[in-house]
Amino acid sequence: MSQHSRDIVLGAWKAFASHDADRISEVFTEDAEWLAPSGNATAVALEGASHMVGRKAIVRFLAEDFPRFFVRDVTVTFHGIHADGERVIVEETMTATLANGNHYANDYCFVFELRDGLIHRVREYMDTARGHRLVFGEGPGQS
Repeated sequence: MSQHSRDIVLGAWKAFASHDADRISEVFTEDAEWLAPSGNATAVALEGASHMVGRKAIVRFLAEDFPRFFVRDVTVTFHGIHADGERVIVEETMTATLANGNHYANDYCFVFELRDGLIHRVREYMDTARGHRLVFGEGPGQS
């Protein structure tokens, strides 16, 4: 099951990169959830939620909002993909050019929980302070 789960998540990652709503929709359960840290820079900049509930909300973010924010040169470098049953952990670095022209490079860890061969829950972890600096620039008193 672990290799199969790993393959499901790798296939999902290809769907995410396509920004094709139909392809993305096919990898999530109807009641899927995506939980990212509250107040993360992407959610703040897009005035969106850090906890997306339901397939439609997640698909809208990946197909519409993500490519509006991370506009070009998006690269994902996988550092590790670890599967145990229906849980898959992905360690990665994402780089991109933001809509405001800033360069973005941040490390992430995702925990995917599968149900019946589909993604049911995603928990996303990243360096939120670094994300804010990269998206919004240095703040007063920061170095």
